[in-house]
Amino acid sequence: MPSLLFCGPKMAACGIVISIWGIIMLAMLGIFFSAKSAILIEDVPFTEADIRDDKSPPQNIYNLYSQVGINCFIAAGIYLAVGAVSLCQVRLNKRQEYMVT
Repeated sequence: MPSLLFCGPKMAACGIVISIWGIIMLAMLGIFFSAKSAILIEDVPFTEADIRDDKSPPQNIYNLYSQVGINCFIAAGIYLAVGAVSLCQVRLNKRQEYMVT
């Protein structure tokens, strides 16, 4: 029977730690972008032409803030999936230690 084990215990533990940090960091960034925090304006992808040509520039910027916030939440979800895979790898490694072959 093929094994689903593809990484060692240290790499799996590292994956869990990095995933936890990524989830916390990206969830907080998603919240702050959704709240349209002014300090994050440098991270919103807009050009001067977007402001000059638009009749309602604040609404365009707010839409960009919301899109970046959604992207942060999606990335946090991906980190959650990677953390779940890492947790499964840790458990498979624990099981492998106790198996007698």
